[in-house]
Amino acid sequence: MLKLSQNITDIPIMSLRTGHKVGTAKRPIINPSKLRVEGWYCHDIFSGQQLVLPFSEVRELIPQGLAVNDHDAMTEPEDIIRLQEIIDIDFQIIGKQVVTNHKRKLGKAIDYAVDPDTMKIEKIYISRPIYKSLTDGQLVVDRSQIIETTNKKIIIRDSDIKIESRNISPIPASA
Repeated sequence: MLKLSQNITDIPIMSLRTGHKVGTAKRPIINPSKLRVEGWYCHDIFSGQQLVLPFSEVRELIPQGLAVNDHDAMTEPEDIIRLQEIIDIDFQIIGKQVVTNHKRKLGKAIDYAVDPDTMKIEKIYISRPIYKSLTDGQLVVDRSQIIETTNKKIIIRDSDIKIESRNISPIPASA
């Protein structure tokens, strides 16, 4: 079952060894090329520091939050070399403009859903402009439709089928 971004943001980090809260996962660290949550920026309750919790250290997503072996699962951001480039990018989905490969603006990303087992972003929810939202409502984009992600926008495959217009001569009115 997919989880919305609010279910993986500002959640407790629980130690399996002690059974107590050791921190709070504040915000996900997203890999823009793989559209995957690689870890979280977190707050250590013992030192008060902002640390990083890599997804590889998370044993399970439980109703109480993220389950880790122990407090040692959280580490200094500079110490995680394999995530350093992704941390430097600081990519966030919410607020990004969503456009099609034909340059048609669809709206802004307001939420996303992840698979809790793989932490891959499977769906992106798009808020439409006011004039479009009255007739069309909210859009949901599947990860298979996403072509590219940049610092400013998310580009998706245009799924509209263009029908060529044909010249049809009007039928004269019968008398």
